[in-house]
Amino acid sequence: MKTTVTTLASIVLFSVLLPLWSLYAQAPAAATATPMQTVGANQPPFWSEIAEFRRKDSIQRPPANAILFVGSSSFRKWTGVQNDFPGYPIINRGFGGSTLDDVIRYAGDIIYPYRPKEVVVYCGDNDLAAGKSAKKVYKRFVRLYDMIRKRLGNIDIVYVSIKPSPSREKLMPEMEQTNDLIRNFMAERSHASFVDVYHLMLNAQGHPIDSLFVADKLHMNERGYKLWQQAIQPYLDK
Repeated sequence: MKTTVTTLASIVLFSVLLPLWSLYAQAPAAATATPMQTVGANQPPFWSEIAEFRRKDSIQRPPANAILFVGSSSFRKWTGVQNDFPGYPIINRGFGGSTLDDVIRYAGDIIYPYRPKEVVVYCGDNDLAAGKSAKKVYKRFVRLYDMIRKRLGNIDIVYVSIKPSPSREKLMPEMEQTNDLIRNFMAERSHASFVDVYHLMLNAQGHPIDSLFVADKLHMNERGYKLWQQAIQPYLDK
């Protein structure tokens, strides 16, 4: 009789605890998923690309005393940049559709650590496309310039002018104004150069040359990059 009562009590206790155990077993999985989703959602723009640069640097150390190309997708898509400048050690850190604010945000990751002998910047195109004024883009560049000077001293800084592209032809007046502001700024400083690719990319009627661009009419093809290579090379440090 005592054995029967004990058995019944065990069955009742098991039937009560089993649902509670099931709830407990499911709880950790739900609790773990939420923080992971939140972390991903809170990352700043282009964070994953910058993390990938750091990963690659940890596998293969970038060349010392190199020329650093930094900026937006016109540099990112220049995958053959090292081959186009043989004899010059190049680090290409163009990323995404970045703005000058993005380059400023990640300067501690993609500019300072390399201690380059020269920095070549192409950026500002996307700032204008996002509705920023020429004066605002100019001020952003000046901020980046001052940051590089403060951290890296009197290395050479080269700014490649904002290019005209068929898909952004309506922005050409703002492009010209921005280029003029930055050109004048660089002309007043030592170890600073301005490369004018803007006018090289216009036809006789003053429109962007279609044949320099791929189908999206924003990014360049090999012919466009060949033009850039010829324009930029005289400003690179041996």
